[in-house]
Amino acid sequence: MKMLSITKTLAAATVALGVMAAGSAAAQEQTVRLGTVGGPDAEVWQVVQKVAKKNGLNVKIVEFNDYVQPNAALDAGDLDANSFQHQPYLDSQIKQRGYKMVSVGYTYISPLGIYSKNLKSAKDLPQGAKVAVPNDPSNENRALLLLAAQGVIKLKPGVGTNGVNATPLDIAENPKKLKIVELDAAQLARALPDVAAAVINTNYALAAGLQPTKDAIGLEDIHSPYANIIVVRTQDKDKPWVRKLVAAYQSDEVRQFMKTQFKGAMVPSF
Repeated sequence: MKMLSITKTLAAATVALGVMAAGSAAAQEQTVRLGTVGGPDAEVWQVVQKVAKKNGLNVKIVEFNDYVQPNAALDAGDLDANSFQHQPYLDSQIKQRGYKMVSVGYTYISPLGIYSKNLKSAKDLPQGAKVAVPNDPSNENRALLLLAAQGVIKLKPGVGTNGVNATPLDIAENPKKLKIVELDAAQLARALPDVAAAVINTNYALAAGLQPTKDAIGLEDIHSPYANIIVVRTQDKDKPWVRKLVAAYQSDEVRQFMKTQFKGAMVPSF
């Protein structure tokens, strides 16, 4: 009887310790509310969620269907972080709305690319060649920055960055006398037979059967200003959970998922 009593006591103690351990683990796990947009971004964050869980971070994903609400929700304290935008967009939002937010890490880029039917490199563009670019201000700016990065044109100082969109009028040096043709972004791939090259957004390139990492003769750098970022309130930027969140995103598991799932449509920027 005494032996049975001791056994029961030990069993009870073991259960109590198990409950305490579980409670301690739950207490150590921190929940972070992360805002993103539905579609590929949300798919990637589901992978991040699993990686973060291993390091005691519970990422609660909140999906939005526009680009305005995630920053407003972060500013209001309804989110702890968001991930859907690039630095120029964040800068414009901060300027317009006075948000106190900061980027804490790169995620991916859907790279703008230069494509051609005949050329192998942007440097092979002949004298007087026609180069088609998107005609909307933001993407035309990206296209001109890309052409400048490839060394085929130079822009005037102070344009193309810091919220000042470049236009063809801002080309300071054009040694090959390239003719910039402005077209609707959706028409650029179809225009390829009629121009020497075209600067095409990834979504339209893929729709035309072009693979950015294989077919582009010039591609945005993975750390371009147009790479997407993870954003938090400035007051939170040095908190331990922020480092865990960024590390979970910038993991081998996420890198491999992007490469396998999106095949060049989303290129890791880390």
